[in-house]
Amino acid sequence: MIISHTHRYLFIQLPHAGSTAIGAELLENYEGEAILHKHAHYLEFLRTASPDEKTYFVFSSIRNPLDEAVSIYTHFKTNLYQNFTNPKKRKKQGGWIDDYTADFYQWFARVQPDFSTFFRHFYKLPYDNLSCLAHRRFDYIIRFENLQADFSEVLKQLGLEQKRPLPLVNPTKNREGDFLSYYPPTLRAEAKRVFGPFMRKWGYQFPPDWGDMSLSWSSQLQFQVLGWGRQLYYRYLKVRSNTPARLVGETAKRWLKSGFVRTDSR
Repeated sequence: MIISHTHRYLFIQLPHAGSTAIGAELLENYEGEAILHKHAHYLEFLRTASPDEKTYFVFSSIRNPLDEAVSIYTHFKTNLYQNFTNPKKRKKQGGWIDDYTADFYQWFARVQPDFSTFFRHFYKLPYDNLSCLAHRRFDYIIRFENLQADFSEVLKQLGLEQKRPLPLVNPTKNREGDFLSYYPPTLRAEAKRVFGPFMRKWGYQFPPDWGDMSLSWSSQLQFQVLGWGRQLYYRYLKVRSNTPARLVGETAKRWLKSGFVRTDSR
């Protein structure tokens, strides 16, 4: 999370949506200051923010999940920077890889799955991410697909002159072709079920040649119910320190994992 008291903005860094590049640029050129932790969410900020800070211009980013899934798959496949095998990067040792992600990588390394196998193993329930917590309340949402132009628009709305084009940081390497090429016809119905509600919410479209992209009532209902569960978890359970709440929180985390991407890879 990046804040600037000089320019009165707050940037919420959503994983996999260009937040590393934007955050680095704000720190270097636009009087930004890192607070809390990198992927802190807006509710965390509100718990400690002053009344004046709560009036700052708030922006974040978002990404087409069809593209994000391919990026996550490539991160696992390449194990870039040994993120999944270096013990020093585990959360319990101060890093960002949690036990769930490390265990998943062990399965990935053993099976060496193609993308379809990975997708069916990793995505069980309708997809959502931390954007469900507060993104609708923000002043601007940068689209990963339009990163340069949208970042320029944010600076314009802040009354800032852009100093340079946004540098590319942590690009997904060794990707083979366009992300849509990873989705064979046999996987498209499953991708629609998993990603459809999120894509409808944020105005993303499936390719026209994928055929009928109407959503089932069951996937939409699951998406809504899981969204309520995530809201409750992050609002009331994640911050509690007493033992009963921790137990409930851990149970909730296990329940949500299959539908809520847990990796924090960039």
